[in-house]
Amino acid sequence: MAAASGPAQQAPELAYQLTEGQNLNAFVRDGKVAAHLLLRSGNDPRILVAFPAGNSGVGLWFDRTAAPVAWRLEGTPQPVTLADGRGRPLHGIRAVATVAAPRLAIKQAVLSNVRFLRDYQAIGRFPAEVAAPMRVEGDRIIYVRDRVDGAPGYRLELRVLDGRADKGEITAGTGGHIRLEIVAASGDTPLTGLTLPELLNDRAADDPAARNALHFLSYREKFLAGSWRFNTYFGRDTLMSVRLLMPALQPAAIEAGLGAVLARLDEAGEVAHEEGLSEFAILDRRQHGGSGDAPTLDYAMIDDDFMLAPVAAHYLLDQAPPDVARAFLGRDIPSETKPGSSERAGAALVRNLRFVLEQARPFAEAPAVARLVSLKPGRTAGQWRDSGDGIGGGRYPYDVNAVFVPAALDATARLFRAGLLDPYLTAGDRAAFGRAGAMAELWRSRVPGLFRVSVPAAKAAPMIRTYATGFGVPAQPALAALGKGPLTFHAIALDAAGAPVPILNSDEGFALLFGDPPPADLDIFVGAIMRPFPAGLMTDIGLLVANPVLAEPAMQARFTPSAYHGTVVWSWQQALLAAGLERQLARRDLPAATRGRLGQVQARLWRAISASRELQSSELWSWAYQGGSYRLVPFGAGRQDVDESNAAQLWSTVYLAVRPPVTGRR
Repeated sequence: MAAASGPAQQAPELAYQLTEGQNLNAFVRDGKVAAHLLLRSGNDPRILVAFPAGNSGVGLWFDRTAAPVAWRLEGTPQPVTLADGRGRPLHGIRAVATVAAPRLAIKQAVLSNVRFLRDYQAIGRFPAEVAAPMRVEGDRIIYVRDRVDGAPGYRLELRVLDGRADKGEITAGTGGHIRLEIVAASGDTPLTGLTLPELLNDRAADDPAARNALHFLSYREKFLAGSWRFNTYFGRDTLMSVRLLMPALQPAAIEAGLGAVLARLDEAGEVAHEEGLSEFAILDRRQHGGSGDAPTLDYAMIDDDFMLAPVAAHYLLDQAPPDVARAFLGRDIPSETKPGSSERAGAALVRNLRFVLEQARPFAEAPAVARLVSLKPGRTAGQWRDSGDGIGGGRYPYDVNAVFVPAALDATARLFRAGLLDPYLTAGDRAAFGRAGAMAELWRSRVPGLFRVSVPAAKAAPMIRTYATGFGVPAQPALAALGKGPLTFHAIALDAAGAPVPILNSDEGFALLFGDPPPADLDIFVGAIMRPFPAGLMTDIGLLVANPVLAEPAMQARFTPSAYHGTVVWSWQQALLAAGLERQLARRDLPAATRGRLGQVQARLWRAISASRELQSSELWSWAYQGGSYRLVPFGAGRQDVDESNAAQLWSTVYLAVRPPVTGRR
């Protein structure tokens, strides 16, 4: 193994560490190297390194230990470039770590695409084609292999500096510790990182944790959704992050995000949800009778299709000067769906807007639940709550139908009136685009009421008490906030028959950011989510994303503090509501009483955000109620948690732009 690296005294462009629960995370980015090292302590130790290049990674899992073990990292991991057996470059890191453990027994190594590492972590399986044999050479344990198509592959090497290596086992030295040098590298094509000056303007908050996370996840080719589990493009994550971050982003960064979405539209204009890369793409194509390593793109989601228009319109019409907007629309965007070809950004955007109009047309012509935008056949998820139980078995999500469809139609009408789309429209387009505004108004006036749930206090109160007892949380603050009025809110979704799924949810934030609800609706629906849990969503440590207090017991059992979209806090959903409140308070048509109540809500929300600042750049967190208060619990720290949180999450960095009201800033 040949190695080359920069001078030892030269610090990497980006290097930082953070600990969440039992995970010690170290991030490094420098030139062609970008890597996230994760050392898992506790009873289920592991070493994992994820690379944005190809969304690749190497992981080593150890057998469960009798007593918890603890990792310590010595210094900063250093970027390295290695040569594989055929002289081809592999880019990665070298790190030294110590673990307080008498013995570690190796369970399994996986070197491949991170999606296969995720599968092994979740269900203990990975494709046989990517198996890597273990070699033990003196004090070294080595896993190395080419990619399945013969391209440069992956390497994971442990050198035991203190202790002893036997096949399948590492034992501690005389001091009772194991000290390891870890070398991990990937041969997948590196991405081109955006530097901080290219990424952020002078309005961005001075928040080192968020800046570090955004820096690690931002590239000229695309933004990455989150690390370690999602070091790849996600359409929804990109669009929501760009929209919320827009006040703090440089134009080049905004256009990188929008360009990545446009490059991945399908022929019909649908936005791609997730891309599969490298070995995942190769094996996926082989499984379906194809070949090659071109990215595979998933179009199963329905919310992102209607996000593109309002986000693009906000940049092109509200942020960018007209000449900059026209220049962007006239730019050639290399296609990710047809490698080797390109398309004008304006032409791609128009294709998406045609799709929006076609999807909205049936309900506009004859309003009925069956003509709303539904999840795709055979799918149980289709918007940001993309776990199997995310919308409680619903088929017509609230956010898509009540917020994003009318917002996309509004954006289409605005772009059409501004003339920015003229070079890319056909004669037939002009008539259809001219009707977008009227369609938006119909959707906006007719759809939200379909999702309205209103339960009298006399019926809701005993349900709240029973639910609170089961969770071990107090009911009285929630009941006092509810008072004698009904519990009224927008359902998370409608089921196949058109009945509301009675789960309180945080998606009201979308309505505040992308619409202008009537003042009476603001009073009712914002008030509903801001009540104390379990009558609402508020806790001391943040805004929960769901509350099934009015649902059947079987449904309640699927929305717990251990469920990915259950009674947990997602950082970006709090930011979404904060940005939406700021937008609503900028309106000039609100009565003084409504404005006053929104101001109180804003202050309360920011207190909760401040209380969870330690995990603000993380993906999500859970909670426990102890000693009369809610306590933060990193998601993934408990054995019942269905997954673990990303330590760096793109849409959790949006507090760089979403900031407290001026009087609350420090």
